Amino acid sequence: MDRLDAIRAFIAVLDEGNLTKAAMRLNRSPVAVTRAIAFLEADVGTELLHRTTRSVRVSEAGERYAVVCRRILNDLEEANLAATGLHASPRGVLTITAPVLFGTRILRPVIDDFLEEYPALRIRYLLVDRQVNLAEEGIDVALRIGHLPDSGLIATRLGSVRRVVAASPSYLKGKPAIRTPSDLATHNCLSNFELGHGEVWTFPPKPGTKAHRNVRLKPRLSVNTIESLVRSAADGHGIVRVLSYQIEEEIRKGKLQILLKSAEPEPLPVHLVVPDGRSDLSKVRAFIDYATTRLKTTLRASAV
Repeated sequence: MDRLDAIRAFIAVLDEGNLTKAAMRLNRSPVAVTRAIAFLEADVGTELLHRTTRSVRVSEAGERYAVVCRRILNDLEEANLAATGLHASPRGVLTITAPVLFGTRILRPVIDDFLEEYPALRIRYLLVDRQVNLAEEGIDVALRIGHLPDSGLIATRLGSVRRVVAASPSYLKGKPAIRTPSDLATHNCLSNFELGHGEVWTFPPKPGTKAHRNVRLKPRLSVNTIESLVRSAADGHGIVRVLSYQIEEEIRKGKLQILLKSAEPEPLPVHLVVPDGRSDLSKVRAFIDYATTRLKTTLRASAV
């Protein structure tokens, strides 16, 4: 059996979620797809998919294998386009990653419009709040918030976002005033344990001093998603520390208000980054050019 055909079958199963839909996409029978998966598993010597009569789930080894397989298929498609003289016209699969809320609220509309402009392109969109290894996960373009380490990444600056403290008017009503960061210690603060925004919040030094201010908290609620954190704060259950774009909608609707503006740290830069060796791909260049103008305008307009 041809290994590349088997790899295509494996990726189709992951994309479609079951063997029948994968077979329809490939115009093959479910039996042929099953044989292709079995061929790959025998070839690599481990189970790639956990199969039952009702479902198909990728194994841990299968997840690692899929990252490499996607990169192989994408690179092969680029090579074919270059050889046929179609490389100047963006097409194929473009893999993009972004933080969940930024990717949902701000970048997703840009991607939707970009796809309308380039009908020959397909996009694989990975929304996660962890730092993705671009090379290992086959990423073409990543949106990064924060200062970038020195690396081989090619970066395009889009703007910046603020790190803010916020609470709902209903929570603040009747509570002790919050005039300095130290006042937070007596309030119910909500935290995100996965992003390291836990029991200590650090603020810039007071004017004329050098020492940063650390406020030790005892959060009654710690969650692993920003969206849940913001909703709890908007419902009046406590104070959050988030990035400005994450609460723009809630600020606009009056559900949250920003506190301690004079104690905010420096804004965090926002970049689109591309791994070394992928910036010359037409699909990557087209997206960077298209998204940069839109996102710069959006970030300037959305500062809260």
